[in-house]
Amino acid sequence: MSEAAPEIGGLRPPGESAAAAGAPGRELFVRHARKDGRAVAMLRAIDNGESCTVEAEVYSTAGIGVRPGPYVFATAGEATVFVTEAVEALMYLGCDITA
Repeated sequence: MSEAAPEIGGLRPPGESAAAAGAPGRELFVRHARKDGRAVAMLRAIDNGESCTVEAEVYSTAGIGVRPGPYVFATAGEATVFVTEAVEALMYLGCDITA
């Protein structure tokens, strides 16, 4: 019998998310980061009902997108805190943030 992976600070393994299982979710918000007019990152929060997923896309200087994550949280509040902290870091680095 396999044991479920423990939650760490509200973060769940991707296999436990409704989004990972292909179930549609409700988009809560999207944040775009740009620096010097160039796209740097996009963060999207999706409410899956029983969890909340944050999808991220980060762009290289050549414009190639990389998708780390997804990051799955027990609640929308935890996901919002994660995105808020990421946005604050991007602002500190000189990025302009838009919704």
